[in-house]
Amino acid sequence: MRDLKTVSQLEVFRNRKRILANPLPFHSENFKKHGDTFRVKVAPGKPIVFTKDPEIIKQVLQKQQKKFQKSPLQTKDLAKYIGHGLLTAEGSHWRAQRRMIQPAFHKKKLAGLLGTMQLAIKEELERLEANKTLDVFPLMGDLAFQVVARALFSHSDIRERMSKLQYITEANQKMLIREMRQPYLVWWFKLSGQIKKHLKYSEDSRKLLNDIIEERIGLKREKDDLLDMLLKATYEDGTHMAREQLIDEVLILFTAGHETTANALSFTLFLLATHPEIQEKVYEEIKEHVRPDMDIMDWITKVPLTQQCIEEAMRLYPPVYVIDRMAKEDVDIADYHFSKGTLLLMSVYELHRHSDFWKDPQTFIPERFAKDRLKEMGSYYYPFGAGPRMCIGNSFALYEMIMTMVEILSAYKITSLSQTVELNPLISLKPKEVKLKFTNRNYV
Repeated sequence: MRDLKTVSQLEVFRNRKRILANPLPFHSENFKKHGDTFRVKVAPGKPIVFTKDPEIIKQVLQKQQKKFQKSPLQTKDLAKYIGHGLLTAEGSHWRAQRRMIQPAFHKKKLAGLLGTMQLAIKEELERLEANKTLDVFPLMGDLAFQVVARALFSHSDIRERMSKLQYITEANQKMLIREMRQPYLVWWFKLSGQIKKHLKYSEDSRKLLNDIIEERIGLKREKDDLLDMLLKATYEDGTHMAREQLIDEVLILFTAGHETTANALSFTLFLLATHPEIQEKVYEEIKEHVRPDMDIMDWITKVPLTQQCIEEAMRLYPPVYVIDRMAKEDVDIADYHFSKGTLLLMSVYELHRHSDFWKDPQTFIPERFAKDRLKEMGSYYYPFGAGPRMCIGNSFALYEMIMTMVEILSAYKITSLSQTVELNPLISLKPKEVKLKFTNRNYV
């Protein structure tokens, strides 16, 4: 068995301010120094291992996934704010929820939601002002949030309540990040009442969602949306989801569903703005294959380059930039021994830029995701995770992103004053801002 090189607790403490602001450069330095897998000492008796080794990642997420579980970072710390839904649940509880909810995200079911999603996208994009430079990141955040809201609730008269829910979601995430990156201050967060304040935010969000659900039940008529599917869904014994569990799942859909999509859209727009020759190819593809009278699902399949640009953006800037798992027992993988309780942090960000597996890994090359090449990269590309816990909403997110890119690029030419984007890794990988100029193509 190989020994793991170690980053000392002292080194972590010396770099604490850098890690709090953005841990990615610190991780990258240690991967260069120690190789694809190394240990980090944060506290006594808590082994933490970072890896970008594709074999280890495949074993943990797929082949030996039963020997691992999600870490307390999600099952306890995140769960206290958003409940025990698919993202934070474990074991038999997770399996029961996954079996119950999976059919709602079947491609045939999603096809019926595309019109609703497209309407929400069009309405949000009406806020785009031509010939002005603006930060698209908050706009994409609002857009993705409203798409989830419309797909869940199928009506648009809840914008004010959705704005409140969006504020709570983002505020609680910032609090959680502070707890995760400054564990030595958790005592102060508790004593000062900060955690209590954010838990009250969570209670407010749950009441808000419960009111919306009550209104739906009171209508006594069916709606072809995700909430209707969740209300109708049953466990194997024929029972329905309890109300508290339903609220947990809806909160998860909002938290995970809007944020990662907003990030990916923002990075994709930035990359196309800084690669005008590729942007023009995408525009020509859209102009040739997308018509208003076509079925949405039909034209979604006819814009492969548009999809490849999104996939390449998620390679360079994966929304879920690190995946955590904890060993439930002693396990040997790739000549390493991981003892029970070891926390494995798998860096998707580093793997997606690994020069052993990607040619010109820092370069935006959408064509690398052409259909005939997809098989070869399956072991080193994880934008939606992998294995049984692969993101349940991956198709929903991809359809939403393709529709949004088509709406924007068919109407505007995008340019950027900057060739770089500053990263802000929180629960997901966000940009600090993405300032772009949108020129109406009627005047190009």
